[in-house]
Amino acid sequence: MANFRVHLVPAVLALANPPWQRDVWLDPSTFENLDHIFHTLFDDFCDADEPERYLGTSLRTPKEVALVKELGAALNAAADEAPHDTDAEYLQAAAWPEVVAVAGRLAQVMVRNDLGELAALHVSEARIDPPSHACGEEAH
Repeated sequence: MANFRVHLVPAVLALANPPWQRDVWLDPSTFENLDHIFHTLFDDFCDADEPERYLGTSLRTPKEVALVKELGAALNAAADEAPHDTDAEYLQAAAWPEVVAVAGRLAQVMVRNDLGELAALHVSEARIDPPSHACGEEAH
């Protein structure tokens, strides 16, 4: 799952950050653009139209699945307003604020779920290999 999420979470975070979108996607000298985000969300690491089959692969919970589906619908609505498929058209679309809002909610859920998973992993590792002494104390 980590291999998928390392691509998926940054794509969602990018969609939730309008200043970054303007600074990066509208700068022709940068590599990343909205096309990269679409490939990540619809082709490579998820299917934002039908995300249910990615539960347990790149999506952790049914809430993430529902929000990805909502994000896919918002992105498709913005695409309908971008006849030349340019990043500038997407960012100016009337549907774009909804993309940003849904991406923001999804980003919060994904990051919270990832942090919870990391905390659980840390706790389970601590039980398997407890420290022999407290931090800063010498073992006797």
